Amino acid sequence: MPLNSSTVPLSVDFSSPGDYFIFLYHVVFATCSALLAGSVVLGILSTRSLRAQNRFIFMLNTSASDTLTGLSVYYLGLFDVQEGYPSRNGTYYILPSFMGVNVMTFLFAQFDRYLAVCHPFFYTRFITRGFVIACCAFSWFYTYLILAVQNLLPVAQAVKLSAFGIMTLQVIVVFKVLMTVKLYFIAKHQLAREPPSHERDSKKESLRIIVFVVICFLLLWGPSFVNIMVRYLSSGGLRFRNEATNVFAIMARFNALSTPALYIWGSPALRSAVWARVWRSGCRTRTTDRMFSSHVKPMKEAVLSISQSFKDT
Repeated sequence: MPLNSSTVPLSVDFSSPGDYFIFLYHVVFATCSALLAGSVVLGILSTRSLRAQNRFIFMLNTSASDTLTGLSVYYLGLFDVQEGYPSRNGTYYILPSFMGVNVMTFLFAQFDRYLAVCHPFFYTRFITRGFVIACCAFSWFYTYLILAVQNLLPVAQAVKLSAFGIMTLQVIVVFKVLMTVKLYFIAKHQLAREPPSHERDSKKESLRIIVFVVICFLLLWGPSFVNIMVRYLSSGGLRFRNEATNVFAIMARFNALSTPALYIWGSPALRSAVWARVWRSGCRTRTTDRMFSSHVKPMKEAVLSISQSFKDT
């Protein structure tokens, strides 16, 4: 229970072993997803060869969103928060909307890979790095512009706008499914007819990553989307005590961990960059600090010993 009216209570009351598991799960998940997605962000930002490729710009955008999603779980998962109408200790959908950024980004990334493989001349001429960055920026702008308008409207109008957003997401999901099937057949048949080359391997790698990531995203996010849609269109649907115990929201947020993991698994270049630029550097820094501490301590003891000998004489 809250100590005063301004205190947000925890998400569970620790009255059963399941409460302890839920709380610890959210702590571990928030830490792991923020560290893993943040490592992908730092690995891409610190490697010029990755920043020069459009597909890694999309990875950077979704990984930045996943990092923020992981950090948001420290509030959504550990405290008694309920987003919606009416909300309880909510964030006006600001934190859950990070996943909406990924929905838009994945759609742009799928079209990017389709044009890169099927229309390479058009792609080289028109799909520049600046255009890709503009698409990523638009995914943030559109998501939070709609959210800002929704929060400024009266509740009745905001509910209608939210329902319109759900219908828009249905169209986007249909396009994502169709594009995923299209990219799968391109990767399986069209690229197989091309002669072996580094360019073909790069295209195949990028298609494989985006297909696996989108399938995983839809599988984890789909149940939450269907439940929200059922609740808007009827009096049915499942309701939960708060965001921490919402099984569908937990599944959807798991994308913040699975997506960067699939990026690292599917791209040797990214895996090497993350290891060399982030993880190994961090391990080296900690090792250097320990070595410095181990050398400073004997030196300090030696100085004290010499000072004591001078005092004795």
